[in-house]
Amino acid sequence: MTKPPVILIVGPTAVGKTELALRLAEEMQGEIVSVDSRLFYRGMDIGTAKPSTEEMARVPHHMIDIVNPDETLSLAVFQQMAQEIIAGIHERGRLPFLVGGTGQYIRAVTQGWSPPEVTPNDALRSVLEHLAETHGKEWLYAKLARLDPQAAQAIDLRNVRRTIRALEVIFTTGKKFSAQRGSGDSPYHLITIGLTRPRAELYQRVDERIDKMFADGFVNEVKDLLEQGYAPTLPSMSAIGYRECVSVAQGSMTVEQAKVEMRRITRVFVRRQSNWFKESDPSIHWFHPASENLLNEIETLIRNSIKNGVL
Repeated sequence: MTKPPVILIVGPTAVGKTELALRLAEEMQGEIVSVDSRLFYRGMDIGTAKPSTEEMARVPHHMIDIVNPDETLSLAVFQQMAQEIIAGIHERGRLPFLVGGTGQYIRAVTQGWSPPEVTPNDALRSVLEHLAETHGKEWLYAKLARLDPQAAQAIDLRNVRRTIRALEVIFTTGKKFSAQRGSGDSPYHLITIGLTRPRAELYQRVDERIDKMFADGFVNEVKDLLEQGYAPTLPSMSAIGYRECVSVAQGSMTVEQAKVEMRRITRVFVRRQSNWFKESDPSIHWFHPASENLLNEIETLIRNSIKNGVL
């Protein structure tokens, strides 16, 4: 049986995925599914570089603004929701475009990952949370890195919740967290488009994006979240820039200091993203966003791949 086609657009943050996806979806009767670990939070718009209202009006978007900042959305639930949405897009005779830079979420949706089915252990979590509070998140992350380097590589050091979950699974099962993903063949005819830029060019775009975030009111966005009662310790507030803006709002950091820290952290994030999607991967068709005839080349590649049933 022929697998249904899915177009996946990957690449580091600020490379230009959003605009390419919009243009392709408009041209090819598509709908966009966000596979990003931050865009599903309501009210967190500027700091996550969420598509604007105008952009989302151009084509249907999914998996954006679906939970509040104090709610959790497990990888397993995200996977199920995204796959149901993709099925609906196919039923409407349209083409799903998956867009994002969160490797774990992308693989879970497209490669049949089965997240570890380990019942939460509240007592163990409390111990791990206490260790993070007393010794610091860096200490806890270092423990994970020693036990499971591959899992640590895929987790942001600042994301204490995910670090704790990985350790919880390891201690409960006695097996590495990274070995329990249970991937299989993709349920889709997956066509992966990668966008890449020289690192210096990408860093310049990152810096420009950060400057624009603050000019657009990033600090006020975070102040509004705090005034609504969302605690700065929430996992959602560990997204790049939000913790820094909390410090600005509380007067312990200047805007310029926040920008410097965001640039540093984003560069680390860009390098981590490159571990998920390597330019040497033969299953990814790589393009520079400024290439001539970019849209036509990619559209032709997609149509030919679907027609001929080849990746």
